[in-house]
Amino acid sequence: MNLNLIPNLKHIESNNFFLLAGPCAIEGEEMALRIAEHILKVTDKLQIPFVFKGSFKKANRSRIDSFTGIGDEKALKILRKVSETFYVPTVTDIHEISDATMAAEYVDVLQIPAFLVRQTDLVIAAATTGKVVNLKKGQFMSPSAMKHAVQKVKDCSNEKVWITDRGTMFGYQDMIVDFRGIPEMQHYAPVVLDVTHSLQQPNQTSGVTGGRPDMIETIARAGIAVGVDGLFLETHFDPSNAKSDGANMLDLKYLEGLLSNLVAIRKTINRF
Repeated sequence: MNLNLIPNLKHIESNNFFLLAGPCAIEGEEMALRIAEHILKVTDKLQIPFVFKGSFKKANRSRIDSFTGIGDEKALKILRKVSETFYVPTVTDIHEISDATMAAEYVDVLQIPAFLVRQTDLVIAAATTGKVVNLKKGQFMSPSAMKHAVQKVKDCSNEKVWITDRGTMFGYQDMIVDFRGIPEMQHYAPVVLDVTHSLQQPNQTSGVTGGRPDMIETIARAGIAVGVDGLFLETHFDPSNAKSDGANMLDLKYLEGLLSNLVAIRKTINRF
């Protein structure tokens, strides 16, 4: 996997997994810089390549009164400031064709949300920017079906594509991870495991998604053991007061302990 294609990605020669991490949504400049600084200190210490994640807007909310963002350009400028301040690449998700060219001016990786990964025009719009495209596997899709989404990106003369598994629907209000899909999808592209979204409990009667953050380390350990290329997780210094997806986010204070354990597992796996 060639990570040299991503600007500012550190420790590319390490045999570690890489990490996409940050808050669900950009709530403001101070919080974004605070979270990015903390993650970077940990990932530098553990030699983990790090991409800062933050949504510049949330277009897929259950309720009309849910937090959707602080303004597109304002949030994107904060993402750029994170990148320039800490010399790390950034990733954000897009929801409309027009988002692609706008966001590409500010970030290094464009992420296609799971519910939109079959939207051909959106995938093409992301691919033609020349940025890395991170395709989230639809909760309703088999691993093998992702080869077609990957091919759409490559057919646009863009080889910079990842797949992120964020779980599969299990009934109406739960998710499971089928770890058999990780090696299968690695035939098509590097694979990232989205740990925190895989632990969501969607479609709650309150209209606010629930989650199982107590299971984060369990899912992450399994992903590393299977040989996933990267991990995705959302983290916040105060998840209970986060404006989006707080129910399944990792408290930032637990990040170093979690990643230390995962690095130890990866080192063991690399011996074989």
